[in-house]
Amino acid sequence: MTPEEIAATLRELFDTATINANAPGSWQVDTSSFRLLVLLSEDNTWLRVLLPIVPAESGQPFLEQFLEANFDDTQEVRYALHEGVIWGVFQHNSGTLVSADLSNAINRLVSLHQAGLNNVFNRLIESRMRQIIQAAKQQGQSLQATMQSLERFYAEGLMGEINQTSEAREEVLAVWRRRLERLWNEG
Repeated sequence: MTPEEIAATLRELFDTATINANAPGSWQVDTSSFRLLVLLSEDNTWLRVLLPIVPAESGQPFLEQFLEANFDDTQEVRYALHEGVIWGVFQHNSGTLVSADLSNAINRLVSLHQAGLNNVFNRLIESRMRQIIQAAKQQGQSLQATMQSLERFYAEGLMGEINQTSEAREEVLAVWRRRLERLWNEG
């Protein structure tokens, strides 16, 4: 892709008022919710698109899940860590890149940004639930007995928030129940 084609693709995706050409081969898209950077290498052979996702401090507990997502879920984009920020990154040889692929990658980056920590948090929760299921099955517990243990943990204050209302606790337990039922036969 030429710089002109990159600029045209950005104009197709974003309001032109949000697009700034900072220097030759460098664009910044500023919206109300994110700042997207598009950078060509000095020799124009590689294109990199960057979008900050979360501060590294917020994402630190989920680094394993970010890396797993890179392997399983992120397709042509990747999570990366640089200067205290977890970024969504797309890199491609600009000579073989076409507008449709750049548009798809940018849309995917925006999707990662919008999800923030939700996807990796859910991945972590599912991993922990699989561990609970595995431990319960090793002890010969049924799904019902496992659920009763979780309810007891909530009732005794071992799980949940200190000031959690009974309605909130029931909502959380309902989510646990649905997830356990979904994962029970898989694990």
